[in-house]
Amino acid sequence: MSADPGFGIYVHWPFCKSKCPYCDFNSHVREQVDQRRWRDGLLAELAHFAERVPKRNLGSIFFGGGTPSLMPPDTAAAIIDAARTAFPPSPNLEVTLEANPTSVEAARFAAFRAAGVNRVSLGLQALDDASLKFLGRQHSAAEARAALEVAHRHFARVSFDLIYARPGQTREAWIAELKQALSIAGEHLSLYQLTIEPNTGFAGAVARGDIVPLDADPAADLYAATRDVCGAAGMPAYEISNHARPGRECRHNLVYWRYGEYLGLGPGAHGRISDGGGKRATRQLRKPEAWLEAVEAQGHGTEADDPIDRTEQVEELLMMGLRLSEGVPLARIREVSGAPIDAVLKPERLGRLIDGGFIHRDAERLRATAEGRNVLNALLAELLA
Repeated sequence: MSADPGFGIYVHWPFCKSKCPYCDFNSHVREQVDQRRWRDGLLAELAHFAERVPKRNLGSIFFGGGTPSLMPPDTAAAIIDAARTAFPPSPNLEVTLEANPTSVEAARFAAFRAAGVNRVSLGLQALDDASLKFLGRQHSAAEARAALEVAHRHFARVSFDLIYARPGQTREAWIAELKQALSIAGEHLSLYQLTIEPNTGFAGAVARGDIVPLDADPAADLYAATRDVCGAAGMPAYEISNHARPGRECRHNLVYWRYGEYLGLGPGAHGRISDGGGKRATRQLRKPEAWLEAVEAQGHGTEADDPIDRTEQVEELLMMGLRLSEGVPLARIREVSGAPIDAVLKPERLGRLIDGGFIHRDAERLRATAEGRNVLNALLAELLA
């Protein structure tokens, strides 16, 4: 058997102050939120899953969104306490809060730290005011830096996000911005290429001709530059879009990419659990009001709860694990599939990918090379055909 890939809890807070034009996440703007109802709803759904799932050592809790730093800190405290009671916490339990760097939210960091949060991920997205305005962000570059300083005062572990491959962005401009980011970074950076998602503000702008996305080749060049500059600075890519100093990777996201198990709580949250009947995929109702009404009526807002057969599990394992620079243990593929490697991965297809420099296989692991991770969707289509 392979090492335990971990167990975590994801909590989705669906509310934002405004909707960013690039965002296709399940986020909603509401003038008022009944905070007590939402705290009770999340606690009820946690209790529901805690009854279903065998007790596991809890390695991580992740508050995502939306903008979970808008929730009252005592709501976070109640959820963290309930999770620690329901599942034995690991000694190094990681509790991450996503936050926007407005001055109001930064002032709440001390309260979130007292609530049990020990890692914060800030959505900076850019380091200059013009780019922030283009991305629809409500904060300035100065506010972003100030919030980052506050975060470092309160949390030992801090990460922040940037979005690159913006329309018209040059390699030189991005490298300059990236070097600024590295000069103020702590242990972790999430660096995402801008993609135009359907039903977003940017999708409409592209359709109208108001903005022109960066072409694939320049975007690929920026991806390569990102990998090289961060690697030289001691923050190599451990996943396609995530860079960290060795040993400082986001433990919660590693649960996803190593194909561990996790509860998904809150509107639209996805989970992967085993409850005695094999591995299952859960999905909660997406609309906040519908989710809350369902939880109050039946104790959970589950919309889908489906078994995952072995073939699907292998596909998910590879789709997630090949994003990581460490790749996928061959023992894990055999464990999940219940079959020899050559029966799971066609040797001739795998051989072509190895010869092409997209896949590396040794006695213990299957890895996508840096070039393979750059074209991962195409690589997976070939590998799993």
